[in-house]
Amino acid sequence: MSHYPTIVTGAAGFIGAAVADALMARGIPVIGIDSMNDYYAVSLKEARRDRLHARHGNLFTFLSLDFADMDTLVRALEPHRFDRIVHLGAQAGVRYSLENPQAYVASNLAGHVNMLEIARARKVEHMVYASSSSVYGGNAKLPFAVEDRADHPVSLYAATKKADELMSETYAHLFRIPLTGLRFFTVYGPWGRPDMALWKFTERMLSARPIEIFNNGEMYRDFTYIDDIVAGVLACLERPPVDDGAPKAGGSVKPHALYNIGNNRSEHLMRLIEVLEEACGVKAVLDLLPMQPGDVHATFADIAALTHDTGYAPSTPIEIGVPRFVAWYRDYTGI
Repeated sequence: MSHYPTIVTGAAGFIGAAVADALMARGIPVIGIDSMNDYYAVSLKEARRDRLHARHGNLFTFLSLDFADMDTLVRALEPHRFDRIVHLGAQAGVRYSLENPQAYVASNLAGHVNMLEIARARKVEHMVYASSSSVYGGNAKLPFAVEDRADHPVSLYAATKKADELMSETYAHLFRIPLTGLRFFTVYGPWGRPDMALWKFTERMLSARPIEIFNNGEMYRDFTYIDDIVAGVLACLERPPVDDGAPKAGGSVKPHALYNIGNNRSEHLMRLIEVLEEACGVKAVLDLLPMQPGDVHATFADIAALTHDTGYAPSTPIEIGVPRFVAWYRDYTGI
């Protein structure tokens, strides 16, 4: 196993902090990169970062910078050695891409190319990067499989993530860099993001406010617990795609694999709310609304390729994961 540090971008973010924590728990030093932007409360990002410092001490090096700024990125990384990259930093969120498209262009397009350039210049062994289930757009076929067409995005966020996959394919072709893209499905759990449905629902239910339910509750999501996601990311990181000309998951014959990473079951939104009501000990007041622009009706991950190649087997149903989130949320907010 590697003894050089691994770079984790978005290290103060939800998934990034969890992956960094798991790597350092295995004794692998981490160089965390995060711009600490104010898309949501910076205090939460600071709390995640501070927790990593407290838990892992000298194993954790934190660089507060925007990886969309290539000069700053190169300068900051100059003194450091590293052999792998987990590129999870991005401008997240489907709905926000309607309001602030430039943020997505800078972070998800320019920023992704910058990380590919770092991978090339420093000859890294493997870069795992975050794509998204949103690349499937309004696909009617369920579950979504990596072989499905993904060229009809319904949000700019989705378009940038698809572009990241295409640019990665180019770099795998031109420079033979081993790359793995992960199409994340709805991730939740302790230390999660305040813009995600589970956080919003919990916050509102515990303060006796109505929760907004889109498409009158006829929504299905492949909710994936954070520990299952982390296990999948680390399993991929240990298995760089081989440059042998054979087709990889997602269809590339270059050293570039694409996987769905989800829970392999699609939950009805109203079932999630039932579990949440039980965990919070309150009844939800529902504000039923029509479908939102850029949203999709259902997500459901076909994870056969990831399971076949890495043994990935998510094991946390919402009945276990949701109460864990609520317990953490109460502790974190003091509610």
